[in-house]
Amino acid sequence: MNEVANEAVLWERLSKASRRAPLDPAWLGEVYSPSLSDELRHAIAEKIGMLAERGWPLIQKLMDQYGPQDELIMAAGLSHQPESRTWLMKHLRSIDPETEPDRALLVLQSLACWGGELPLSLIEQTLEMPGMHLRLAGLQLLNFHAHLLDDRELLRVCNKLLKDFRDPVALATIRLLQRRNGTAITERLAQLTMDGSDPVAAAALKALGCIATPASQRWLLELSQALPEGDRRQMACKQLKQQYRT
Repeated sequence: MNEVANEAVLWERLSKASRRAPLDPAWLGEVYSPSLSDELRHAIAEKIGMLAERGWPLIQKLMDQYGPQDELIMAAGLSHQPESRTWLMKHLRSIDPETEPDRALLVLQSLACWGGELPLSLIEQTLEMPGMHLRLAGLQLLNFHAHLLDDRELLRVCNKLLKDFRDPVALATIRLLQRRNGTAITERLAQLTMDGSDPVAAAALKALGCIATPASQRWLLELSQALPEGDRRQMACKQLKQQYRT
């Protein structure tokens, strides 16, 4: 049987799987091979990952045999096992994000389901990574962990991100901060309206409007008078007016 026909047989077997007729884990391990097409390898690895506690030992075996292939890293995340989380964290520390940014991003994405359980030190490490997509992936982890931090600690962690020269990083950080309504948060957002880029200032003003506390309203009032004439001042006035609509 040629390679294309063989893959067609495997696809058919995968498509017929159901709760009543689940795939045999041993069969999945036998048919997986790095020589298969990328799409089929990922489909098989996904099925293995979804096996949870039965899938992780098989993932380990395949990684011992073939190395940490991308689809096996993805499967480790899908398995949601404490042991797979430990392995992913260890693997992340072995990666140089400067030379392997795609591999680092894949591991971060695979760790996303454990964001609230990861140590803050690891999350802060990801937020120091140079690539924009890596920092955004780190922010996803922080999103799940943020409820464990008070406002001051969260601002400390986010400080460099708010100063990132790439607007998408700062904007994603503002979206995280606007879930809080503490005075320290509103003060930092108000500062961004004055010294941030135009997109960052606009996002900070909208965040102050969304927070809608007496403190954020006082800042909007002050900014509507203190900001120079222009778009930022007009937006501050607009956000302030929306606070008092009935």
